Amino acid sequence: MGSGKRGLLAAAVTVVCAVTVLAGAGTAFASVPPEPSVATASGSPAPAGSPVPGTTPGTTPAPAPTPDKDLEKIREQLDRLYHDAAVATDAYNAAEEKAEKQSAELDDLNARIAEGKAKLERLKDQAGATARAQYRDGGLPPMARFLLTDDPQRFADSAATILNGERATRKLLTETARTQDELRGYADDAAARMKKLEADRAAKDAAKKKIEKRIADAELLESRLEKKEKEWLAELERQAARAAQTAWLDSGVLDGISDKASAEGKKAVAFATAQLGKPYVWGAEGPDSFDCSGLTSQAWAAAGHPIPRTSQEQWRQLPHVAVKDMRPGDLIIYFGDATHVAMYAGDGKIIHAPRPGRTVTVTGAGTMPILGVVRPHA
Repeated sequence: MGSGKRGLLAAAVTVVCAVTVLAGAGTAFASVPPEPSVATASGSPAPAGSPVPGTTPGTTPAPAPTPDKDLEKIREQLDRLYHDAAVATDAYNAAEEKAEKQSAELDDLNARIAEGKAKLERLKDQAGATARAQYRDGGLPPMARFLLTDDPQRFADSAATILNGERATRKLLTETARTQDELRGYADDAAARMKKLEADRAAKDAAKKKIEKRIADAELLESRLEKKEKEWLAELERQAARAAQTAWLDSGVLDGISDKASAEGKKAVAFATAQLGKPYVWGAEGPDSFDCSGLTSQAWAAAGHPIPRTSQEQWRQLPHVAVKDMRPGDLIIYFGDATHVAMYAGDGKIIHAPRPGRTVTVTGAGTMPILGVVRPHA
């Protein structure tokens, strides 16, 4: 077959594939920009009209070279490393959230302890005042003075005074004992909270080390590749994503699905859309960078409906809905361990913060294994 016919055939295949994908995608969700058709090796969208690597403008792209099997293994290895980093990131975020909670509760307990000590000092002052009053009356207790009086009216007045004094003394002693018990309870609780806080900080530090190690391993692996190998690796990633998305759409999962969002869902999608292009940074919640659950939690906070910080807690605590019933603003949880989350934007697309080295982007909702869908707002 001549080169001209091969070029026509390649162009025809490209058109057929494009028509097939567009036919399965349905109506676009108006507030979300279309997914770029060409991506750079780093995962960032290429500028509109940019030529495919290895071609010149105005020419039909030549068939992509077939990478060897070693690059496929490297792609799988990178996926594992970044997935492990995502697992550790969720652990880090959870430990950080717990540490913040324990720290706040510890501050509250310390404030109660301070109040209790001040109250105890006031009670001691009252007891001292009572003792000093007795001393001024000659050191005789009220009962003794009561028995020694010969005046009937004074006798009656003294009886009432004694009863009131006894009640006041009992109340003072009871209040003092209760305050001391409260202080002991606060102190014990504070010690337990401090122990938990130290454990959460240790878990956070361990997760941080694991994240940094996995990312460093991935970056080292990628740094050993030649420029052409990096291009092929990026092409492998695109091919895998396209194949997964096509299979997902071909399953009919979007048949009859509604892209009508709630008012809160529209606000959440609008927030996520405004973050497009910002870098992924593990543990980040904005405003300049995000990790996957940092993006979704902040988007829903902006919509006026706070949700849990981590993808695993979002999956555990938020109401589940069927994929066929999802609508823009819902969160899609990925992988069996719920370590990635994205926001459904309609038209079979998601907005998410993918992984280190990438930016907040739009991609197909079926490009990763879906665990389920949750809806932050009923």
